[in-house]
Amino acid sequence: MADKKSKKNNKTENNSIAQNRQATHEYFIEQRFEAGLVLEGWEVKSLRDGRIQLKESYVGIKKGEAWLYGAHVSPMLSASTHIKPEAVRSKKLLLHRYELNKLIGAVERKGYTLIPLSMYWKNGRAKLELGLAKGKQLHDKRASSKDRDWQREKARIMKHA
Repeated sequence: MADKKSKKNNKTENNSIAQNRQATHEYFIEQRFEAGLVLEGWEVKSLRDGRIQLKESYVGIKKGEAWLYGAHVSPMLSASTHIKPEAVRSKKLLLHRYELNKLIGAVERKGYTLIPLSMYWKNGRAKLELGLAKGKQLHDKRASSKDRDWQREKARIMKHA
């Protein structure tokens, strides 16, 4: 009995499904939100296998609801035989009403953009991390890459010293 418990505690589980690494390069992330997703069964199976790409996806607001567009979920061959899966289906995001009102106000009045940052598992459910973002100009991208290089160089110097 004790052996089973020790095996469970030693098990390390990676909760991350997908990352949108390009988002932090292209945008200033001002605020982050966590949203649930409305998924079909074959999509959940594909997510468990890590078959999603967030690179070209974006979040839009339509009729007071948030939707994820352009996220490519590759269907598994063995997932289902009686349905025809759509790889780039728009998915409804589940947010609280006050969060939706805040996002709608920022996007429509202040000119912000909603960007999907990452997807992960939380308590057995797929969650999407959204970022309320402003776009970067070319000189901003150069400055952030210069800062990143300096931080890397500084860490290298401190390691040898």
